[in-house]
Amino acid sequence: MRGTSRASLEAVENRYTPVVRAAGGQARRISEELFALVDALDSSSSLRRTLADPSVEGDPKSALVARVLDGADPRTVEIAQALVRSRWSADADLAGATERLAFRALLSSAEADGTLGEVEDELFGLTRSLAGQREVRRYLLDDAFPAQARGDLVDRILGGQGTAITRAVARRAAVAPRGRRFVTTLNHVGDLIAELRSREVATVVAAAPLSPTQTDRLAALLGRALGRPVQVNVVVDPDVVGGLRVQAGPDVIDSTVLSRLADARRQLAG
Repeated sequence: MRGTSRASLEAVENRYTPVVRAAGGQARRISEELFALVDALDSSSSLRRTLADPSVEGDPKSALVARVLDGADPRTVEIAQALVRSRWSADADLAGATERLAFRALLSSAEADGTLGEVEDELFGLTRSLAGQREVRRYLLDDAFPAQARGDLVDRILGGQGTAITRAVARRAAVAPRGRRFVTTLNHVGDLIAELRSREVATVVAAAPLSPTQTDRLAALLGRALGRPVQVNVVVDPDVVGGLRVQAGPDVIDSTVLSRLADARRQLAG
């Protein structure tokens, strides 16, 4: 999301983040209602086009989204009306912005009950546990399987463990992937948690576990490079052979042996 859409999202987010945080535990309801709006936008191209159309005046769009959210929390309606009054570069950006705010509201409820750190650790643990489960990851993305079945699979994987917010995030990622891989959505939510905690999360793929000293040193180096505190999450992948692959947001630093060999092959082929 760039340009006009990015500016619109930031404006709405800056205005309503304090409102959602002040909602405390009720932020969970706001989240669920915003997710319902995402589903409505994804399932109706005409609704999505109308609500994102810059040629349609704000008042009719506000009235329409209020009808869609009939019975919702007034704070949810107010956020949705601010979204539809904003300008979007593409219809899909409206749904994407709404989903982001829905996840932010869900995480705010974890902030309110003091479980945000646990949610972060549990989502990373779930991501790591799926690293070698190719068939499971494929199932969670495949639209040929009913959404309810994908959600039930995630429930079985978690086995009732973890916080309520972790289970809600994971189930949402499975039921409504919106064209993304399951793990990609979990990583996206992890980035949102980092934003709420005013720091960056870097995922490091290494051939072997890093020692606490190595992890701390790498976090310090990345923090200086990125200009903000960094939490390092390490994923062990024996196929890496050597070196490290570091991803912090959109930035990827790949110094693995396999990467260097691939570069050499490309140079020889060229």
